[in-house]
Amino acid sequence: MLDAVFALPRGLFGGEESVIVGAGPLSVRAWRNAHGVEMLRFQNARGEVTVLPYLGQMIWRARFDGVDLAMQSPFAEPRPAPDILGTYGALLYHSGVFRNGVPGPEDSHPLHGEFPTLAMDQATLSLTEAGGRPLLCLESAVSYLRAFGPHYQARARFFFSEETIFETALTVENRGTRAMDLMYMCHANFAFVPAGEIVQPVPFTPSRTVLRRSLPGHVSPDPAYLARLDALAAAPERLAVLDPGFAYDPELVFYLRAMPADDAGQTHAMLRRPEGDGFLLSYDPVALPFAARWLFADGETKVAAFLLPATCEPEGYSAERRKGHVRALAAGARAEFRVRLGYLDAARAEATARMIARLGG
Repeated sequence: MLDAVFALPRGLFGGEESVIVGAGPLSVRAWRNAHGVEMLRFQNARGEVTVLPYLGQMIWRARFDGVDLAMQSPFAEPRPAPDILGTYGALLYHSGVFRNGVPGPEDSHPLHGEFPTLAMDQATLSLTEAGGRPLLCLESAVSYLRAFGPHYQARARFFFSEETIFETALTVENRGTRAMDLMYMCHANFAFVPAGEIVQPVPFTPSRTVLRRSLPGHVSPDPAYLARLDALAAAPERLAVLDPGFAYDPELVFYLRAMPADDAGQTHAMLRRPEGDGFLLSYDPVALPFAARWLFADGETKVAAFLLPATCEPEGYSAERRKGHVRALAAGARAEFRVRLGYLDAARAEATARMIARLGG
């Protein structure tokens, strides 16, 4: 029976990549990149996932069967930054948790809140068994404290096995004496796949796949962009397949309404590549009742965040508060958010497409 826990102090991470754990088909390599960011590479027989244990526990990259899962960006490597705009290139980051979304004119919070680039206090790696097979868990913990403001303890966890699907979890505990605002989004930024098919359990109708018409401050609309919005609002099915001839700059954002759950309490969506394989994301829609989609492509940055589960919509604190979407976490209470994501080969993608179709009725 495997059962071991390894401390991962910052001093463990040197300039050269080295193996720190090996367990049958699984291994973990550690190093510090040229910008000073601690890196962990989790590997199995099918591929690898790179995680940043001390920088918000971002999942930076993933690659399975030779297929890259993450968005394209000008950031070849992660960098220490006060906010996510200083290192925007991760496959996944935790958005929130005291504030979330694009700040509006009344807001002063950074884009997607304080957590994405939060410096974690400590990290540990555990090795256990699940179903007779090795399972690795990276846990990063942080205590967030502001005078006269929020005080919470957060634990980010990343689970890795022999599979091409992995799991991330974030637990937030309010350590303050008063209720705190809670806003969270699992910001999963998958690769933009020209001619990729979005497979979802809700219909591509204007009432269930809803185009965001309110424009954030960083978007400068022109008549052509506004015409595209008009067309997509009336017929969102036009982007059920990512037409490579369509313009995705400025960005396009959709809201998916009333995502259904299967018998295990999970909902699912997939971005299927023309080759037949695809990317999967699954989660509990009760814990994360809102879902968004973000599509963007220009000369440097290309991303198909086909499903972003959340506790609110991403329009900033003031707007979400007016909508009643800002959750109150009572003093001493905890909230946990878990998401599974990764890669499906062609056979599993086909089976998953059928399952999602059944889920949608």
